[in-house]
Amino acid sequence: MNAMAKSTGFFEATSYLGRGWKLVREPGLRRFVVVPLLINVLVFAILGWFLFSALFGWMADWTFFERFGDVWIVEKLQQILQFVVGAVLSIVLAYAFTLLANLIGAPFNSLLAERVEQHMTGKSPTTDPSMMFLIKSIPKTLRSEISKLLYLALWSIPLLIFGFIPIINIVAPVLVFAFGAWMFALEYIDYPMGNHGKFFKEVKGAMQQKRKMALGFGFMVAVFSVIPVLNLFIMPIAVAGATALYVERMR
Repeated sequence: MNAMAKSTGFFEATSYLGRGWKLVREPGLRRFVVVPLLINVLVFAILGWFLFSALFGWMADWTFFERFGDVWIVEKLQQILQFVVGAVLSIVLAYAFTLLANLIGAPFNSLLAERVEQHMTGKSPTTDPSMMFLIKSIPKTLRSEISKLLYLALWSIPLLIFGFIPIINIVAPVLVFAFGAWMFALEYIDYPMGNHGKFFKEVKGAMQQKRKMALGFGFMVAVFSVIPVLNLFIMPIAVAGATALYVERMR
């Protein structure tokens, strides 16, 4: 298993979101998908519609450039800045919504990861029955989710600032997307590793040693997380995919 873990690269890891899709459709796992799926749908449907409407409404009302009149180059600069700022904020909001949904659904995601691992290996990381496992996991999973939110907030500030700096803001969406891929890898690998007693700091350290693998898996999750409708279903699929990645490439 160590040799396999060492050989896991970016492209191999991208396939594990597809593995997650296959796993959540297994008859023995479907019922553990329902609650995480409903939580994700509610968070994105309610908060997503309101905040994205407010974001693009705010950008449409920008008046700073009006003082320059109808100068062609100024209009183009405004369009470029609106695109860059909109892309950066849209990606950040998509990540923030996903992390919020995971904060609410963390115990259920841990339970899903536990059941996926049991399905794949025949062994569970715990001997507790489902309800007791769910209750016991609440303090630890909430602690991990809060650590992730703080980590996201810490890095989001400079990334958002980059979006308003000329020239640098051209690459800002790429930087934000890459950071989002990294965050999603940390977010979802945390569930199977957390079931084995690992905390966020240890998960982050493990992913730093397997950065290509982490970015490959996180890249696919990030892509689907910013696609409307598809992002509603990503959470349980990513939990299952991350668990498969942990079992086959890290355990």
